[in-house]
Amino acid sequence: MVQGLYFTYSPYKRAKKMTNSSSKSLWAAGLTAIGASVCCIGPLVLLALGIGGTWISYLTAFEPYRPIFIGITLLFVFLAFRKLYITPRNCSEEQACSLPATLRNQRIIFWLTSIVLIALLTFPYYGLIFFE
Repeated sequence: MVQGLYFTYSPYKRAKKMTNSSSKSLWAAGLTAIGASVCCIGPLVLLALGIGGTWISYLTAFEPYRPIFIGITLLFVFLAFRKLYITPRNCSEEQACSLPATLRNQRIIFWLTSIVLIALLTFPYYGLIFFE
């Protein structure tokens, strides 16, 4: 940590700023996965919360758009994978992205998020168990 007259600098404090830019594609993938599964998971979640009504059947109107949302989700997951594993990092030594722990944490979050996304995208295939 470098302390000066007017500022204190630590690469660990900048970690939040650096990881914010690399997690945008994961957030976008998560939102599109929710959009892809709103026709299937939405009614189940609402019924589990005790919210019912005939208006829930309108959520099935999103079914024709499901392949578009799946494609966008897979695109964002690929972009996040490319950023974490394929493209080289252009960091100076004092930036947070040069720390090995930052890269390791980003990769762990990527794989955990990918597991959740796969569960959301494949819900129509195993979700029948919950409706029977």
